[in-house]
Amino acid sequence: MRRKRRPVRSEPRPFGVLLLSGTHERAHYAFVLATGAAALGRPVVVFATNAGCHALLADWSGLADQGRDERVSAAGVAGLDTLREAADELGVRLIACEAGLRAEGLEAAALRPGVQVAGVATFLEAVGAGQIVSL
Repeated sequence: MRRKRRPVRSEPRPFGVLLLSGTHERAHYAFVLATGAAALGRPVVVFATNAGCHALLADWSGLADQGRDERVSAAGVAGLDTLREAADELGVRLIACEAGLRAEGLEAAALRPGVQVAGVATFLEAVGAGQIVSL
């Protein structure tokens, strides 16, 4: 009698989120995707550049349509603050693009604690052969 082979389990592929947009809608969904993938056990990196850097600031009020967060929360959907906290708890790596910060006139000191400042090469290296989505 032949034995059945067990499937070989590989390490989960990294998941990268490239956040270019400075709108609440896209920043919110970047964190929805990031926390969802992290909850499934995937290593996740969020790389924010240009206007997307506002989502990684301690005070994200520079995002366009910030009032949308109240509407989202009132509808029973996790708001941006809740998602950012979940990302921290799930070990999502957050990187603010050095050039993007400069382009937007933002200071690294204004970033949330734990946000790394680096360039695109750091993001690409972290994701490796994984998936990247852009918002």
